[in-house]
Amino acid sequence: MTFDQILGHERQKEILNRALASGRLAHAYLFAGPDGIGKRLMAMALARAIVCEEQRGCGNCRACRKIDHQNHPDLHILEADGKAIKIEQIRDFQRELNFKPLEAPRKICIIEQADTMTVGAANALLKTLEEPRGDTLLILLSSQPNRLLETIRSRCQPLPFNRHPNSRIQAELENQLGIAPEESHVLAALSEGSFKKAFGKDRDLYLEQRRDLLKTLTGLSSGSILPTLDFADQLAADKTILPDILEIFQAFYRDVLMTLQGRGDEEMVNLDLKEKIQRVSAREDVSTILAKLEALIEVRRQLDRNVNRQLAMEVLLLKLAA
Repeated sequence: MTFDQILGHERQKEILNRALASGRLAHAYLFAGPDGIGKRLMAMALARAIVCEEQRGCGNCRACRKIDHQNHPDLHILEADGKAIKIEQIRDFQRELNFKPLEAPRKICIIEQADTMTVGAANALLKTLEEPRGDTLLILLSSQPNRLLETIRSRCQPLPFNRHPNSRIQAELENQLGIAPEESHVLAALSEGSFKKAFGKDRDLYLEQRRDLLKTLTGLSSGSILPTLDFADQLAADKTILPDILEIFQAFYRDVLMTLQGRGDEEMVNLDLKEKIQRVSAREDVSTILAKLEALIEVRRQLDRNVNRQLAMEVLLLKLAA
């Protein structure tokens, strides 16, 4: 992947290309922004440009192909071991950095989800950032840079990445996958500016499963305790997609709120469910929808604190069914 092949992020490309051309790359960068918007692609494109035999990231030379296959001896990619990056992982990669590059001008280390470093790991990394070797480059990737130690952030050159506009994602979905405009609109709106979400495994969830989930949700009532508990059990079963499901619920109730406020279709996410949205808005008012949106926001906060998912879903659905 070259810089030119990455969609968007023109300012970031310009900054990195200028640094490469002038030979003034920083010793450490912090690529910060939401997941799935291209931070890792940009890091790999930068690595390719550094090692390229033609010094431009051609994609054809032996060095570029090694980067693409992630088997270049001077490329090190550090990922979380489980839920966190541990101090032992930092120390192992620091030992690697003690040696000179084998083939490239620099050793390049990409640290994914850098904000998951334990305190010990972060403090160990700090020593490398304070005393950098001239032939090393560290690239930290983070969707939550505020979780990093301030001392680490201050020793990296920040490079913020923004979400892609919905119009760009929608256009690419239609061009590359041949998706109908109504479906591409829904996917783009729910992907939150992430090509990874729009083109990845979430596509079926956002299109087909979304309809079934919202049908079940809107069919609940305050007297349907057993169906509510069964649905809560279904939602809690897969914690990996639960945040995405909650986003679907939140977008739906936002559409209902927009309808109650008399806003136009252009602001609606679920364009294919306009009739359902109108039916729900006919039995709700602004105060009840705001209460449901607040319940969704609160449960997402709770899940971040690792509360009991089953219980959290039961309480949430009872509130949404009220």
